[in-house]
Amino acid sequence: MDIIAIIKAIVLGLVEGLTEFAPVSSTGHMIIVDDMWLKTEQLFASKYVANTFKVVVQLGSILAVLVVFKDRFIDLLGLSRLNRKGREVAGERPAGPRLKLGQVIVGLIPAGILGFLLEDVIDEYLFSTATVLIGLVVGALLMIAADRFGPTKPKTESVDQITYKQAFAVGLFQCVSIWPGFSRSGSTISGGVLLGLSHRAAADFTFIMAVPIMAGASGLSLLKNWEYFTLDALPFFIAGFISAFVFALLSIRFFLKLINRIKLVPFAVYRLLLAAVIGLIYFL
Repeated sequence: MDIIAIIKAIVLGLVEGLTEFAPVSSTGHMIIVDDMWLKTEQLFASKYVANTFKVVVQLGSILAVLVVFKDRFIDLLGLSRLNRKGREVAGERPAGPRLKLGQVIVGLIPAGILGFLLEDVIDEYLFSTATVLIGLVVGALLMIAADRFGPTKPKTESVDQITYKQAFAVGLFQCVSIWPGFSRSGSTISGGVLLGLSHRAAADFTFIMAVPIMAGASGLSLLKNWEYFTLDALPFFIAGFISAFVFALLSIRFFLKLINRIKLVPFAVYRLLLAAVIGLIYFL
């Protein structure tokens, strides 16, 4: 695999890392960039390897989430560690409600089941620029609706206040993100806001849920398409993974500072403009 292929992997990793946690659809952006410019399918014997790369590269973004939310995951797993003075460092439960692992699992169930059942259909029919354009537009409308019709004063300000009922309902909204272009964070943050969560609480819950569901999707895709892989493709995957990790690490911190201030409408406008521009290029 030559240097041009590695550069393409780094570019796709950059696209994934910068867009995974903004509500603009990282998979949709990767499909658009790849289909229209990079053409990585031509590097492999099968389109399934190229499609799997678009899923597996998300493992870099998962690692970035684990780094940013490491204390939260220590807490969820019931682990704790104290410094020498006995003060809380991470994972030690202070007084008050805390997000529980059970609530995360409840939120994962709907999309986990649906994604497993439809994985072949998604790979075969939904990884295209045309389907992404649909997801971008409909997802943007959902985000606008969330900011327009969500409660003015959220009932749930912190992720630690989320109930099991809210967790499951957010999980139902996550199901639509199976369609490339909808955006996992876009659908779940929108759903959370409509359910009474603050934008930051919905974003935190989205990122925490992303780790197991993205890891599961990546692992399943690798197992199903393992026969198509060769050692020549390994540098491509490694370059994309590292690129996605670095740029996701930067974008997560930036997005979490931004989301409560600007909310969802600016991202929705960007999605609509992107869909219009790509539509003109793609269909004309």
